[in-house]
Amino acid sequence: MIFCEEADTEETVTCLHMTFYHPCQDDKMMFRCLNFCEREQVRANEIATFGRDSNICRYNLMDSRVSRIQFSLQFYRKLDTSEFCFEIKNMSKKTKLRVDHTELGYLNKVDLPWKCIICFGDYQILTEMQEGQSVDYYETYFRLAQMPLLQERCLSSPQPVPECGIFTSLSLPQDKSPKEIDENES
Repeated sequence: MIFCEEADTEETVTCLHMTFYHPCQDDKMMFRCLNFCEREQVRANEIATFGRDSNICRYNLMDSRVSRIQFSLQFYRKLDTSEFCFEIKNMSKKTKLRVDHTELGYLNKVDLPWKCIICFGDYQILTEMQEGQSVDYYETYFRLAQMPLLQERCLSSPQPVPECGIFTSLSLPQDKSPKEIDENES
């Protein structure tokens, strides 16, 4: 009983789970430098960078269309709380970064929601944060998705779905527009 009373309390670690998807991942192997299905410790004061430059970025995406530094994640604790968060910053001058429905231009940053999807180009990354208490480090855990994380990204432009659920044509002619008809009219 004395052993249990004197033992240190195990400190939990914040873990950022990230699931990666790209439609050409099987052919181009752009995620080959990421360690999948194993937790990796990152010091709390280190900024985690994602991009194609292996000399600068901690996490490399092997694709010439990806910026040298695409985006960065910084771990921090909110002021006057014990809550930990991540801040995401777009580091690409050419490509906008979308975090759920928020679009970030070059050097724009926003708090990463607890669960969200990050998109740039054809890349889709689902992030989910698991809370912890450690102030010294956090962990990352990467997975690879075989299917798109956002099904609507596959559509070139969203089409309205009629109530009957059947399209008579995929697009409306330029001279015709939808008209509202009262239920009692025929």
